[in-house]
Amino acid sequence: MGFAPWRWLLALCLRLLFLVPAGVPVRSGDAGFPKAMDNVTVRQGESAILRCTVDSRVTRVAWLNRSTILYTGNDKWSIDPRVVLLAYTKSQYSIEIQNVDIYDEGPYTCSVQTDNHPKTSRVHLIVQVPPRIVEISSDIAVNEGSNVSLTCIAGGRPEPVVNWRYLSPKAHGFVSEDEYLEITGITREQSGQYECSAANDVSAPDVRRVQVTVNYAPYILDAQNIGAPLGHKGILQCQASAMPAADFYWYKEDKRLSESRRRVKVENREALSRVTFFNVSEQDYGNYTCVAMNRLGHSNASVILYGPGAVHDGNSGSPQCLYHAPLSILPFFTLLSLLFPLAEF
Repeated sequence: MGFAPWRWLLALCLRLLFLVPAGVPVRSGDAGFPKAMDNVTVRQGESAILRCTVDSRVTRVAWLNRSTILYTGNDKWSIDPRVVLLAYTKSQYSIEIQNVDIYDEGPYTCSVQTDNHPKTSRVHLIVQVPPRIVEISSDIAVNEGSNVSLTCIAGGRPEPVVNWRYLSPKAHGFVSEDEYLEITGITREQSGQYECSAANDVSAPDVRRVQVTVNYAPYILDAQNIGAPLGHKGILQCQASAMPAADFYWYKEDKRLSESRRRVKVENREALSRVTFFNVSEQDYGNYTCVAMNRLGHSNASVILYGPGAVHDGNSGSPQCLYHAPLSILPFFTLLSLLFPLAEF
C-alpha cells in the first residue's frame, strides 16, 4: 500500500524548501510568520512542546526534523508514536515529543506556505541528562606507603563536574576536582571512605563511595607495669594498633604463656590483649613480654608484674621496649615457640 501521489509531491516540495534558496527564513522580529521559539530545553524523559505561530494567510503547514517530515497539517508522517499533534488552529501549530531522549536533540523546522511564498522558522531542541556515575573504582586494600589511584567516570548533559572528597572524622574536604584521584605514599591516617560526586545542575548529584583500607605492621600503644599483692588478682594489658588486626602472644623469659594454665586467663580482642592472674603467687612476679604480630611485621613491649615493696620502673604508660620487624625476618619469639613447646612455669 503506497502513499497518495499528492503526499509524495508535498514531501518533495517540503524537502526542496530546505535546499533551494527560494525558502526565506523568518528573522527574529519579522512581522511575518511562522514564528517559533528559539530553543526548547527539556530533561531526558520529559515531554517537549514545539510551538509555531501562524495566521489565516497560511495555506499549508508542516513540522520537520532536519529533512524528515513529522506532520503536515493534521496528517502524521512520523512513525514514532511519541510524536503527537498538540494544536492545529488559525493561530498556532504545535507538536509534542513525549519521553524525550538524547537522539531527539537537534533542529526542528516549522514550514508554512502562504501566497505562494514558503517560509520557515527553526527551533533547537536541547535535551538535558542528569549526572550518572558509570564507572568507579572498587574498594581496595593496600600496604602503607603504596601509591593509590581512584577513578570515577560520569556522564550527563551538560557534562558533569566530578569531585573526589575524603570523608574522615577529622577532615571533610575536596582532595581532587577531577575524575582521577592520585595518592602518593598513602599513610594509615588516609585510610577510610572516599566520595565521588558528579553534578551538572540538572538534578541532584550522583554520589558513590570507595573504601580504602591501609594495611600496616603492629604498633603497641599501651603496656603498663602493674602491682598486685599475693593472693589477689593481677591484670596485665597490652594494646596495639594494626591492620589487619594483630595476633597477641605473651612470654615470660623464654616460655610462652599457655591459655590453659590454671589461675591464668589470656584474652585477646581486636586491639587489646589481657592476662589475668586470679590468685597471684611469688612465681607470677617478674618481667613479661607482649608480642603483637600480623603478616606485615611485629612489635613487642615489656611489662612487669610486681608485688608490694618491689623495685620497678613505675607505671609510666610507655612500653619499655618496642621494635618492628618485616616479614622477611623470622620474629624471635616465633622462633622460640618453635623450639620450646608451650609450657607452664
